[in-house]
Amino acid sequence: MNEDRAGTYEEEKEMIGWIGRLLLNGLAVFLAAQLISSISITGYGTAILVAIVLGLINTFIRPILKLFALPITILTLGLFTFVINALLFWLTGALVSGFEVDGFVAALLGSIVVSVIAWILEGIWGRIAD
Repeated sequence: MNEDRAGTYEEEKEMIGWIGRLLLNGLAVFLAAQLISSISITGYGTAILVAIVLGLINTFIRPILKLFALPITILTLGLFTFVINALLFWLTGALVSGFEVDGFVAALLGSIVVSVIAWILEGIWGRIAD
């Protein structure tokens, strides 16, 4: 019986961690929209939706793009990864109503800002959650 409880506890802890990361990524998207004038978002609920869509895109589309772009990524010493991230961020803006990304430069800056803010927030979350 104790083994069943331990498994349930681990599953709950994993689910809370996933939800926490989702909320933190939503906050990162919301903050990026506040910092970059050419990115607009209608509210925090939309930011959560953007985090979900961006997560799905990064899970399913990004690996395929990285594979096809491997030669140019090697030639640019990995810098082409920024271009891929920007394109996926821009795609998310095209897919999610209420989230507007005005141009490639905004997408590039937005993807960098979201990554940095999410990295910082997840570091803080990791210390609190432990």
